[in-house]
Amino acid sequence: MEPAEAELSVLVCGGQLPSGRIATIVLAVLRHDQRLADMAGGNDVSATTVRRWRDELLGLLAAKAPRLDRALTKIARRGGEVVLIDGTLIPTQRRTGHANRPNCSGKHRRHGLHVIALTDERGRLVWMSAARPGRTHDITAARRDHILAHLRAACLGALADLGFLGLADDGDDPVVVTGFKATRARKLAPAEKEANRVLAAGRVPVERGFAH
Repeated sequence: MEPAEAELSVLVCGGQLPSGRIATIVLAVLRHDQRLADMAGGNDVSATTVRRWRDELLGLLAAKAPRLDRALTKIARRGGEVVLIDGTLIPTQRRTGHANRPNCSGKHRRHGLHVIALTDERGRLVWMSAARPGRTHDITAARRDHILAHLRAACLGALADLGFLGLADDGDDPVVVTGFKATRARKLAPAEKEANRVLAAGRVPVERGFAH
């Protein structure tokens, strides 16, 4: 038994509630941003206990999460050529205090945590980044995770939206294809618009993956 699984067994066996109930409580905290005190009061346990359940189950999930390099290598071995990459904001409740200011996303105009996900061509999730403050930009997060270097090592390309524009440093042979961006001084040519439409169609699976 792996360490994370052993910890979960202790949590379940020594807890006041059945394992399924504990999982439901933790999902309510993570998925719907329920406050610990609210979940504790409704289940006759302390907020400290709910926090412990949350942290231990997060530890289990983190231990099971695939590493980026291994996930990309697995796709390459299966004959894959490209992955789909996208960033999103996981909404959270607005908290007061200076420490929570970085979680405010100017783009989305709300508080949350930023994550990047990679899927295969069919939209099946293969890797997700650690959560970062909501104000983090897609390209900044991608650089911190060294996604470009990992893609090159696995000999894979990636399709991305304009949030990743500038990530690829080779204009003639880009690893990450982001399409074309119009500016006030320059409108897109018909061929560029068509290229953007084709790229958007290819990225539909990752968009659906986030939606679900």
